[in-house]
Amino acid sequence: MKEVESYSTTGDTAGGSSIWRQLKNAIQGTEEDYTEIPMKKAIFLLAVPMILELVMESTFAVVDIFFVSKLGPSAVATVGLTETYLFLLYSIGMGLAMSVTAIIARRVGEKNKKDAAVSAIQSIILASMASLPFAIAGIFFAKDMLTLMGADQWSINHGYRYTQWMLGGNVVIMLLFVINAIFRGAGDAAIAMRILWISNGINIVLCPLLIFGWGPIPALGIEGAAIATNIGRGAGVLTQLWILVKGGKHIQVKLSQLCWNAKSMLGILRTSVGGIGQMIVAMTSWIFLMRILAEIGSEAVAGATITIRIMMFTMMPAWGLSNAAATLVGQNLGAGNPDRAESAVWKTGKYNMIFLVCVSVVYFFFNEQLMRVFTNDPKVIDIGSEWLRILSFSYFVYGWWMVSTQAFNGAGDTKTPTKINLVFFWLIQIPLSWYLAIQLDWAASGVFWAVFISETSVGLFSLWLFNRGGWKTVKV
Repeated sequence: MKEVESYSTTGDTAGGSSIWRQLKNAIQGTEEDYTEIPMKKAIFLLAVPMILELVMESTFAVVDIFFVSKLGPSAVATVGLTETYLFLLYSIGMGLAMSVTAIIARRVGEKNKKDAAVSAIQSIILASMASLPFAIAGIFFAKDMLTLMGADQWSINHGYRYTQWMLGGNVVIMLLFVINAIFRGAGDAAIAMRILWISNGINIVLCPLLIFGWGPIPALGIEGAAIATNIGRGAGVLTQLWILVKGGKHIQVKLSQLCWNAKSMLGILRTSVGGIGQMIVAMTSWIFLMRILAEIGSEAVAGATITIRIMMFTMMPAWGLSNAAATLVGQNLGAGNPDRAESAVWKTGKYNMIFLVCVSVVYFFFNEQLMRVFTNDPKVIDIGSEWLRILSFSYFVYGWWMVSTQAFNGAGDTKTPTKINLVFFWLIQIPLSWYLAIQLDWAASGVFWAVFISETSVGLFSLWLFNRGGWKTVKV
């Protein structure tokens, strides 16, 4: 009876609305209570905007590199070297965002919107503070930072302004991550999605105008790309803040609540340590793998780089589903319904597995065709094709790992996935990659099989640990 009533609140029939009506609701946003409505509907309403949000986020990088590449290889190198420093910033921002999503979801699930708003304000203050060291380093030491990374003279003498703008204005990156995490945790995933539509729209228009100039607008070169990105993201942040104060469908912040709250901030910090650790472990493990591949040759690095881009693009729907699971876990635990929280994970994991099995089929039969979209080098194609084939064997487990990890994060248990990653990535994946690739002379194949072994193992172990249910009792 509850499912019929929950559908009727939005004007739907007992049998459910059409897929198009549900899609419209997902994109526009709804005031549905995700702790009450049918689980399939809750997953759909949250996952669709989260998937589209990830597509928008990836568009930022694609647009910038597309236009910057017209300026030459040194300009592209400047972007890449600057992003090396930004990766650390992303780790902090995304780790903090995990914590914020879990805490906001828990408060909203408890129907405690006042404390949800307080936590939102503290997370914004914390994100702003975290951005300061990067801003100072970028503004005053941009040339030194590029030199440290081995940049060429063009990057040091001309490209440094890009680094200054990107690191100096990094607060908009941090706030975009964190405030969208607030909206996702509250169940306002459609707002987070639309924010990135605004940011990307502005960036896409301004990027070529500021890089190449037009009419009275001077050509700023690579510096123009950074300015366009900062303006686009800055506009997104201003829109986020306006919506927070005006009130979204599930959360509203009042100016009277704008003050320091040490207890709330400490709670966010305590929970975010694990999230930041997860991101740093993942990032550094990938750096080590790339270093091993570099020992094998540039073709191995190129093949792996292209494969990762293919993988990340095709996995966006899976990440959207996983993020939806995090919100549902947090809200349902807050509502005192751990069984429903667990049900959300099993259902989302099943959908994720089905999707990634379909992707695996494509990887297995069309790996060479996928690689040829990006390169004509036969050796690079062979290396990348092999990794896509190997990935196709593990994706059915990988889908469950993504969802179970986000279930821990959504429950506020960010430390458990960090510990798991430390063991399986640092203590197993990296040494095994080195042993198979270098000692046994399997070359790139050794790295790929080591990744398959470690990530299949971590997926099965995470699912087993999730099934034990300890995450249900985590306090945030």
